[in-house]
Amino acid sequence: MNDLNELLEIGFKFHGHRCPAMPLGLRAGLAAMRALGVKRSQAHELHLISETGKAHAGGCFLDGLMTATGCTYGKSNIEKTYYNKFAFTLIDTENKKSVRVHLKPDFAETMLQSPFVKLRRQGKKPQEVPPDVLAPLLDNVLNMPENNFLEIGPVVDYDFKKKPSVFDAAPCDNCGETTFVDKLTSKDGKLLCPSCL
Repeated sequence: MNDLNELLEIGFKFHGHRCPAMPLGLRAGLAAMRALGVKRSQAHELHLISETGKAHAGGCFLDGLMTATGCTYGKSNIEKTYYNKFAFTLIDTENKKSVRVHLKPDFAETMLQSPFVKLRRQGKKPQEVPPDVLAPLLDNVLNMPENNFLEIGPVVDYDFKKKPSVFDAAPCDNCGETTFVDKLTSKDGKLLCPSCL
């Protein structure tokens, strides 16, 4: 599933609206995968360390990264540093290699002055941005050469330590909710979940 158009539609449905930043993340994730010579993660073959944060366009970028790479919070093969950057490291957990990718600063600066972002600054929701404003931006994002907007670092060794999956669970002795055993703590003769400690 590395076809850009197929992933683009999946990404927009998952993300909830059309915008330029999600496809930027999509293309950046695909570029990182090409650099590592890997396919989309089905389980834990890849791990993503995103440097995005909260309450800015980096969230849209991250949804593109997740769509491209298959790294998701449900599979626990993604984490965020909250550095508030358009940057990430993709790790090939099988071959213990990684690559760091970020938007070029001059491109990011230009992007943040685009008509789309200007309307967003004025309080328009992304889905309220007129198609005639969005269409040329999307066309540019989808067709420009990668070296116009991406800085792709070298592939380097990365000593990634895989954590074993936990399949055993038990009810918390206080609330009764099923909790995986790695998060149950023994206290006063009871097994307690983090909420009940």
